[in-house]
Amino acid sequence: MNQDILAGKWKEMKGRVKEQWGKITDDELDRAEGKAEQLVGLLQQRYGYSKEKAQKEYDRFPRNSETEARR
Repeated sequence: MNQDILAGKWKEMKGRVKEQWGKITDDELDRAEGKAEQLVGLLQQRYGYSKEKAQKEYDRFPRNSETEARR
C-alpha cells in the first residue's frame, strides 16, 4: 500500500493493526503515525523479526486488512 495512503487512513487502520500485532502498544502506534519505516521497526522490536520478515509482514498487512474489511 502506498505509504501516504496508509498514513492518511491511519486512524481507521490502527484498530486493525492492534488486532494483527497485539504486542505493539497504543503509544507506539501513536508515535508511528502510519509511517512504514517505524512500523517495520516496531515489528522487529516486538516480535524479533528480521528486517526482511518485518517488511514482508508489513507489505502483506494492508491487503489482508482490506480483504477482511470487505467481508
